[in-house]
Amino acid sequence: MTVRTMARTGVIGLAAAAVAVTAFTAPAQADSGSGAPKSQRHQGVQQAMDDLVKAGIPGVIAQLRTGDRVWNGTSGVADLQTGKPRRADERYRIASITKTFVATVLLDQEADGVLSLDDTVEHWLPGVVQGNGNDGRKITVRQLLDHTSGLFEYMGDPGYRKKFFTKEYLQSRYETWTPLQTVKVGLAHQPDFAPGARHQYSNTGYVLAGMIIEKASGNSYAHEVRKRILKPLGMRNTTLPGNSVTMPNPHSKAYSVLSDDPDATEYFDVTEQNGSQAFADGDIISTTGDVNRFFRALLGGRLLPAAQLKAMKTMHPNAGPVAGYTEYGLGLYSYRTSCGVKVWGHSGGASGALSETVATEDGRRTLSVNVNADWNWSPAIVESAFCGAKTAKATKAGKAVKAGKAVKAGKATKAGKANDSNKAGKAGPIAR
Repeated sequence: MTVRTMARTGVIGLAAAAVAVTAFTAPAQADSGSGAPKSQRHQGVQQAMDDLVKAGIPGVIAQLRTGDRVWNGTSGVADLQTGKPRRADERYRIASITKTFVATVLLDQEADGVLSLDDTVEHWLPGVVQGNGNDGRKITVRQLLDHTSGLFEYMGDPGYRKKFFTKEYLQSRYETWTPLQTVKVGLAHQPDFAPGARHQYSNTGYVLAGMIIEKASGNSYAHEVRKRILKPLGMRNTTLPGNSVTMPNPHSKAYSVLSDDPDATEYFDVTEQNGSQAFADGDIISTTGDVNRFFRALLGGRLLPAAQLKAMKTMHPNAGPVAGYTEYGLGLYSYRTSCGVKVWGHSGGASGALSETVATEDGRRTLSVNVNADWNWSPAIVESAFCGAKTAKATKAGKAVKAGKAVKAGKATKAGKANDSNKAGKAGPIAR
């Protein structure tokens, strides 16, 4: 799999390309949730967001939390037709950031004695992982979570890609998929390597992880996330969509390209997507405030016992092909910024949405960012938040590599292109 900016797509009609250009140059807005004056750091983040909008992204939202101080920033528009600006409290599909929630649930189940991360997949899902050299007796739950299972990435299947990453998605975005149906796409291929041999990002493993949560608890995966994370933390703006295709309000439109061509100038409104197509590898809908609250609590030791949190942060080096992080643990990655600050978090790419949340190791400084498109990203936003505006100046908006899904109808011409590609260690959104 390549770095994931995703392109699950949908379409909203734009009357003309000129409408998009006007929308893309809409003025930025920002506010401070704490009432404190903007710092140079906040100004740097805001500038990086504005630069990304100028480079052709419809809109960006971010929340930077430092201790009890909260800053919210917005730039660009939520709707290219109406020009409505983005707002800080919007819901968005967090995509692969879901994986941190899934890993947290399984680690919490382990702490409760429900299961062990060293249990085999076969123990919990007998007969599911078999054939084509795949063997659930040799793969552990831990290996699903740290992407060392060797299981083929189901999104790399040619038939799946054609159905979900091209204009065929216009017809398939409303389809309901079962977890087993998704897993079988990956299992139709031989594994990429023997379990435990190395780290290689695979959404297939996290679909299985969600299935194990359900088998071990007797409850739905969504129920366990709500019980163990959302309710204890008061995350009222976070939902698990099931097979719903709509977004809770407030939300922006989500725009996606339906082509792997980096020079594609047409994109589509993909706001409506069937949540079941992601499941535990990337279905959660949330806000910057709620996701920050989750990572702050997680890294601050409020959700897991010390032993489980230590296991989550036991890392494997990232040798690719997914860029954007240096090492990966259990649903959690880390990398160092250009000024040497180590950040912990996760990113995600859904069709029409790219997001990232990163934090210091203790969770005291936490940043969540979302863009309502899937063809561009800016490492400068994170750099500004953790290193300051001066350090981030040389870090320009980076073009993300597509690998997503598709959906609805409307044309527009991008208002600009980014200058640099994402580099490893400067996290850009990754698979789902």
